[in-house]
Amino acid sequence: MATMAWDARASGPDGMNENGFLVAPPSVIDQFGRRTLDVVVSLALLIVLAPLLLALTFLVYSSDRGPILFGHRRLGKDGKTFRCFKFRSMVVDAEKRLADLLANNAEARREWELDHKLRTDPRITSIGNFLRRSSLDELPQLFNVLRGEMSLVGPRPIVEAEKVRYGRYFGRYCMVRPGITGLWQVSGRNDVSYRRRVAMDVAYVRNQTLGFNISIMARTIPSVLLSRGSY
Repeated sequence: MATMAWDARASGPDGMNENGFLVAPPSVIDQFGRRTLDVVVSLALLIVLAPLLLALTFLVYSSDRGPILFGHRRLGKDGKTFRCFKFRSMVVDAEKRLADLLANNAEARREWELDHKLRTDPRITSIGNFLRRSSLDELPQLFNVLRGEMSLVGPRPIVEAEKVRYGRYFGRYCMVRPGITGLWQVSGRNDVSYRRRVAMDVAYVRNQTLGFNISIMARTIPSVLLSRGSY
Protein backbone atom coordinates (compact mmCIF):
# COMPACT_ATOMS: atom_id res chain seq x y z
CA MET A 1 0.00 0.00 0.00
CA ALA A 2 1.30 3.42 -0.88
CA THR A 3 2.39 5.61 2.00
CA MET A 4 -0.13 8.34 2.76
CA ALA A 5 2.19 11.22 3.61
CA TRP A 6 1.53 14.94 3.77
CA ASP A 7 1.69 16.61 0.39
CA ALA A 8 0.60 20.24 0.40
CA ARG A 9 0.24 20.28 -3.38
CA ALA A 10 -2.17 17.35 -3.37
CA SER A 11 -4.37 18.60 -0.56
CA GLY A 12 -7.26 21.00 -0.63
CA PRO A 13 -8.06 23.76 1.85
CA ASP A 14 -9.74 21.29 4.17
CA GLY A 15 -6.80 18.88 4.18
CA MET A 16 -8.47 16.40 1.82
CA ASN A 17 -6.91 14.98 -1.32
CA GLU A 18 -8.60 14.20 -4.63
CA ASN A 19 -9.62 10.75 -3.35
CA GLY A 20 -11.39 12.17 -0.33
CA PHE A 21 -8.69 11.05 2.12
CA LEU A 22 -7.47 13.23 4.96
CA VAL A 23 -3.81 13.80 4.13
CA ALA A 24 -2.78 16.41 6.72
CA PRO A 25 -1.30 14.66 9.78
CA PRO A 26 -1.78 15.84 13.35
CA SER A 27 0.76 18.35 14.64
CA VAL A 28 4.20 17.19 15.74
CA ILE A 29 3.32 18.13 19.32
CA ASP A 30 0.18 15.99 19.20
CA GLN A 31 2.05 13.04 17.70
CA PHE A 32 4.84 13.25 20.28
CA GLY A 33 2.33 13.75 23.10
CA ARG A 34 0.23 10.77 22.01
CA ARG A 35 3.19 8.41 21.77
CA THR A 36 4.55 9.60 25.10
CA LEU A 37 1.13 9.11 26.69
CA ASP A 38 0.89 5.63 25.14
CA VAL A 39 4.24 4.49 26.53
CA VAL A 40 3.95 6.07 29.99
CA VAL A 41 0.36 4.95 30.64
CA SER A 42 0.92 1.44 29.27
CA LEU A 43 4.00 0.89 31.43
CA ALA A 44 2.23 2.25 34.50
CA LEU A 45 -0.80 0.04 33.94
CA LEU A 46 1.30 -3.09 33.42
CA ILE A 47 3.08 -2.44 36.71
CA VAL A 48 -0.05 -1.59 38.70
CA LEU A 49 -2.10 -4.42 37.18
CA ALA A 50 0.61 -7.09 37.44
CA PRO A 51 -1.21 -9.02 40.24
CA LEU A 52 -4.45 -8.95 38.22
CA LEU A 53 -2.65 -10.13 35.08
CA LEU A 54 -1.17 -13.06 37.01
CA ALA A 55 -4.58 -13.97 38.44
CA LEU A 56 -6.20 -13.85 35.00
CA THR A 57 -3.40 -15.99 33.60
CA PHE A 58 -4.21 -18.67 36.20
CA LEU A 59 -7.97 -18.46 35.54
CA VAL A 60 -7.60 -18.72 31.75
CA TYR A 61 -5.36 -21.76 32.02
CA SER A 62 -7.57 -23.42 34.64
CA SER A 63 -10.81 -22.98 32.67
CA ASP A 64 -9.51 -24.58 29.45
CA ARG A 65 -5.98 -25.98 29.30
CA GLY A 66 -4.17 -24.37 26.44
CA PRO A 67 -2.37 -21.14 25.45
CA ILE A 68 -2.91 -18.21 27.83
CA LEU A 69 -2.75 -15.55 25.13
CA PHE A 70 -4.31 -15.49 21.70
CA GLY A 71 -2.62 -13.47 18.98
CA HIS A 72 -5.01 -12.80 16.12
CA ARG A 73 -3.81 -11.31 12.83
CA ARG A 74 -5.19 -7.77 12.46
CA LEU A 75 -4.67 -4.85 10.11
CA GLY A 76 -2.85 -1.87 11.57
CA LYS A 77 -1.37 1.43 10.45
CA ASP A 78 -0.58 1.60 6.72
CA GLY A 79 -2.49 -1.67 6.26
CA LYS A 80 0.30 -3.74 7.84
CA THR A 81 -0.69 -6.90 9.70
CA PHE A 82 0.29 -7.61 13.30
CA ARG A 83 -0.62 -10.04 16.05
CA CYS A 84 -3.17 -8.43 18.36
CA PHE A 85 -2.87 -9.99 21.82
CA LYS A 86 -5.76 -10.97 24.06
CA PHE A 87 -6.29 -13.30 26.97
CA ARG A 88 -7.72 -16.38 25.31
CA SER A 89 -11.48 -16.40 25.87
CA MET A 90 -12.34 -19.21 23.44
CA VAL A 91 -11.82 -22.95 23.38
CA VAL A 92 -8.75 -24.26 21.60
CA ASP A 93 -10.74 -25.56 18.58
CA ALA A 94 -12.72 -22.31 18.22
CA GLU A 95 -12.31 -22.00 14.43
CA LYS A 96 -13.72 -25.48 13.82
CA ARG A 97 -16.69 -24.84 16.12
CA LEU A 98 -17.43 -21.56 14.34
CA ALA A 99 -17.29 -23.21 10.91
CA ASP A 100 -19.65 -25.98 12.07
CA LEU A 101 -22.08 -23.48 13.60
CA LEU A 102 -22.20 -21.23 10.52
CA ALA A 103 -22.66 -24.23 8.25
CA ASN A 104 -25.60 -25.60 10.21
CA ASN A 105 -27.30 -22.54 11.73
CA ALA A 106 -28.77 -19.99 9.28
CA GLU A 107 -29.66 -17.48 12.01
CA ALA A 108 -26.13 -17.52 13.43
CA ARG A 109 -24.75 -17.20 9.90
CA ARG A 110 -26.85 -14.06 9.26
CA GLU A 111 -25.75 -12.55 12.58
CA TRP A 112 -22.10 -13.28 11.78
CA GLU A 113 -22.34 -11.79 8.30
CA LEU A 114 -23.86 -8.62 9.77
CA ASP A 115 -21.00 -7.61 12.09
CA HIS A 116 -18.74 -10.62 12.72
CA LYS A 117 -20.21 -11.05 16.21
CA LEU A 118 -22.44 -13.65 17.91
CA ARG A 119 -24.51 -12.82 20.97
CA THR A 120 -24.54 -16.50 21.96
CA ASP A 121 -21.15 -17.85 21.01
CA PRO A 122 -20.48 -21.57 21.70
CA ARG A 123 -16.74 -20.98 21.43
CA ILE A 124 -16.52 -18.94 24.64
CA THR A 125 -14.94 -20.63 27.68
CA SER A 126 -16.36 -20.51 31.20
CA ILE A 127 -14.13 -17.57 32.14
CA GLY A 128 -14.16 -16.10 28.64
CA ASN A 129 -17.61 -14.54 28.93
CA PHE A 130 -16.55 -12.61 32.04
CA LEU A 131 -13.32 -11.50 30.39
CA ARG A 132 -15.16 -10.17 27.35
CA ARG A 133 -17.92 -8.35 29.21
CA SER A 134 -15.40 -6.72 31.52
CA SER A 135 -12.96 -6.05 28.63
CA LEU A 136 -10.20 -7.62 30.74
CA ASP A 137 -9.34 -9.90 27.82
CA GLU A 138 -7.86 -6.86 26.07
CA LEU A 139 -5.29 -5.98 28.75
CA PRO A 140 -2.44 -7.81 26.91
CA GLN A 141 -2.83 -5.25 24.12
CA LEU A 142 -0.83 -2.93 26.37
CA PHE A 143 2.17 -4.87 25.03
CA ASN A 144 1.01 -4.09 21.47
CA VAL A 145 1.02 -0.41 22.45
CA LEU A 146 4.56 -0.60 23.79
CA ARG A 147 5.66 -2.33 20.57
CA GLY A 148 4.25 0.56 18.56
CA GLU A 149 1.62 -1.60 16.81
CA MET A 150 -1.32 -0.03 18.61
CA SER A 151 -2.22 3.12 20.51
CA LEU A 152 -4.28 3.54 23.65
CA VAL A 153 -6.92 5.33 21.53
CA GLY A 154 -7.88 4.69 17.92
CA PRO A 155 -10.13 2.54 15.72
CA ARG A 156 -10.41 -1.05 16.90
CA PRO A 157 -8.09 -3.31 14.87
CA ILE A 158 -9.93 -5.19 12.13
CA VAL A 159 -9.34 -8.51 10.37
CA GLU A 160 -8.75 -8.81 6.64
CA ALA A 161 -12.38 -9.87 6.03
CA GLU A 162 -13.63 -6.58 7.50
CA LYS A 163 -11.60 -4.47 5.09
CA VAL A 164 -14.40 -4.47 2.53
CA ARG A 165 -16.82 -3.08 5.13
CA TYR A 166 -14.81 0.18 5.17
CA GLY A 167 -14.97 0.56 1.38
CA ARG A 168 -13.43 3.85 0.25
CA TYR A 169 -12.79 4.81 3.88
CA PHE A 170 -10.28 2.02 4.45
CA GLY A 171 -7.49 4.47 3.60
CA ARG A 172 -8.44 6.59 6.60
CA TYR A 173 -8.44 3.57 8.91
CA CYS A 174 -4.84 2.92 7.78
CA MET A 175 -3.69 6.43 8.69
CA VAL A 176 -3.56 5.81 12.45
CA ARG A 177 -2.58 3.04 14.80
CA PRO A 178 -5.58 0.98 15.97
CA GLY A 179 -6.47 1.51 19.61
CA ILE A 180 -7.43 -0.39 22.74
CA THR A 181 -10.31 2.06 23.12
CA GLY A 182 -11.92 4.61 20.84
CA LEU A 183 -15.12 6.38 19.84
CA TRP A 184 -16.84 3.10 19.01
CA GLN A 185 -16.11 1.60 22.43
CA VAL A 186 -17.42 4.60 24.37
CA SER A 187 -20.50 4.91 22.16
CA GLY A 188 -22.06 1.48 22.62
CA ARG A 189 -19.65 -0.98 21.00
CA ASN A 190 -21.60 -3.97 19.67
CA ASP A 191 -24.91 -2.10 20.04
CA VAL A 192 -23.69 0.27 17.30
CA SER A 193 -24.16 -0.70 13.64
CA TYR A 194 -21.06 -1.39 11.59
CA ARG A 195 -21.88 1.55 9.33
CA ARG A 196 -21.88 3.91 12.31
CA ARG A 197 -18.68 2.32 13.57
CA VAL A 198 -16.95 3.20 10.29
CA ALA A 199 -18.33 6.74 10.50
CA MET A 200 -16.93 7.08 14.03
CA ASP A 201 -13.51 5.87 12.90
CA VAL A 202 -13.50 8.42 10.08
CA ALA A 203 -14.56 11.17 12.51
CA TYR A 204 -11.76 10.20 14.88
CA VAL A 205 -9.09 10.32 12.16
CA ARG A 206 -10.27 13.79 11.13
CA ASN A 207 -10.22 15.11 14.70
CA GLN A 208 -7.38 13.27 16.40
CA THR A 209 -5.64 15.39 19.00
CA LEU A 210 -4.01 14.65 22.33
CA GLY A 211 -6.90 16.33 24.15
CA PHE A 212 -9.49 14.29 22.23
CA ASN A 213 -7.62 11.09 23.11
CA ILE A 214 -7.58 11.96 26.80
CA SER A 215 -11.33 12.66 26.63
CA ILE A 216 -12.01 9.25 25.09
CA MET A 217 -9.83 7.54 27.68
CA ALA A 218 -11.81 9.21 30.46
CA ARG A 219 -15.11 8.11 28.89
CA THR A 220 -13.81 4.54 28.62
CA ILE A 221 -13.88 3.95 32.36
CA PRO A 222 -17.68 4.25 32.84
CA SER A 223 -18.28 2.41 29.55
CA VAL A 224 -16.26 -0.58 30.77
CA LEU A 225 -17.83 -0.53 34.24
CA LEU A 226 -21.33 -0.51 32.73
CA SER A 227 -20.39 -3.12 30.07
CA ARG A 228 -22.11 -1.13 27.35
CA GLY A 229 -22.48 -3.29 24.23
CA SER A 230 -20.00 -5.90 25.48
CA TYR A 231 -20.58 -9.49 24.42
